Amino acid sequence: MMQSSKVTILLMSSAILLGGCASVPREAGFPAVEAAVAERTGQRVRWNRLTAEDRSVDSAVRDLLARPLTADAVAQVALLNNRSLQATYEDLGIAQAEVVQAGLLRNPVFDGEVKFGEGGSGTAVEIAVVQDFLDVFFIPLRKRIAEDAFEATKLRVTGAVLDLAAQTRIAFYAHVAAEQTVEMRQTVMAATDASFDLARRLHAAGNISDLDLAQERALFEEAKVGLAEAEAAVLDSRERMNVLMGVWGTDTAWKSVKRLPDLPSEELALDDAERQAVERSLELAAARSEVQAAAATLGVQRSLGLLPEAEVGASAEREGDGEWAVGPALSLPIPLFDQGQARTAAADSTLQRARQQFIATAVEVRSAARDGRNRVLATRARANYFHQVILPLRREITERTQLQYNAMQIGAFQLLQAKEKEVEAGITYIEALRDYWTARTRMEQIRSGRVPSGGAAGMASNRAAGSSSKGRETGGH
Repeated sequence: MMQSSKVTILLMSSAILLGGCASVPREAGFPAVEAAVAERTGQRVRWNRLTAEDRSVDSAVRDLLARPLTADAVAQVALLNNRSLQATYEDLGIAQAEVVQAGLLRNPVFDGEVKFGEGGSGTAVEIAVVQDFLDVFFIPLRKRIAEDAFEATKLRVTGAVLDLAAQTRIAFYAHVAAEQTVEMRQTVMAATDASFDLARRLHAAGNISDLDLAQERALFEEAKVGLAEAEAAVLDSRERMNVLMGVWGTDTAWKSVKRLPDLPSEELALDDAERQAVERSLELAAARSEVQAAAATLGVQRSLGLLPEAEVGASAEREGDGEWAVGPALSLPIPLFDQGQARTAAADSTLQRARQQFIATAVEVRSAARDGRNRVLATRARANYFHQVILPLRREITERTQLQYNAMQIGAFQLLQAKEKEVEAGITYIEALRDYWTARTRMEQIRSGRVPSGGAAGMASNRAAGSSSKGRETGGH
């Protein structure tokens, strides 16, 4: 009896010591994300936990909003203040918690029975405490799966930060271009208004026909529509900026710089864009972690195929006469029907899918790098052509038309039309400049390790959703 009691105490003590006491680290991998973002973009991020430091960051955000915003400033405000990004950071906490969960033993199971004898022969009591002892051996594998998933989560969160920074910059360029376009449209409006006013006076004097007057009015009305559309575009782009920067109330009264930056004198180094994109790709790194996690999951399923669980523990029974019997307890499933074939096959298919998706992602990253390089060069060439050729030509035409008008060789209509076409060329140049900075921002995003949404990023997002649900089933993330 004494020896059996010692065995029981030893089994229970081992279970408690192996289970240990674990807690979830509060930082949850955020320092790694913070360092990666700083290295790739030079900008700061923070995980708002309502601390004193967070309140000081809020003050810094308002200081940025109080000055005319640049592309760097709007990206920084978004990275510090966007609430959707803050929600994304919580994925780190979930993944970190699943790493901790993967390292814990399952709780021991207590089982008890009470039997009442007939005719007052006494009460029989049977109790048992059992623990899944195979669980001990598979904790390292489970932790490896969860850690691989955690690493993939950190990469996806870093990618979300880079996405937001790029989206905010692109929205900024669109907004500044829209404001410049309004100024241009106002100039066109003024020119067509003057032309229509002149036409009305000439028509009243009988010098032009009804058709000529109608044509001038049509140009004037179309200019009004164009101005209204440009003003609506400014409002739309401003609200897009508000959402990305996470501002509301009085903070939406921000102002931006008045002009898009000119074309830079030196272009990005694009000769090794494809190699750099592959080396720094967050999508590929996340896909690699998912392959590793899938391989580890397959190993677990193969090992547990015939014997998914086995429990050992201690059992004690008191007969009706009051005597106790104590001894070890063992519980083993009999693999007659379910030998783990389906789970193993599913894990193998998951691994093969992860490998194929890794290759597909590599193809898309390479393609995105080449496409980004081509777009930067093409949009730069177009903007430069307008700046070097079209705009000077339109300016020369207006100047020569002015000279002819001063010499009374042509009428005012021709002069106004020449000025209108010069302004329209200016609007097209603004659009070309906006397209260049958009293409450059996307190329910088690719060089930082993140393919813009719609390419490999879209595939990575779909894969992330699948791996998250799979992780919850296997104890990882």
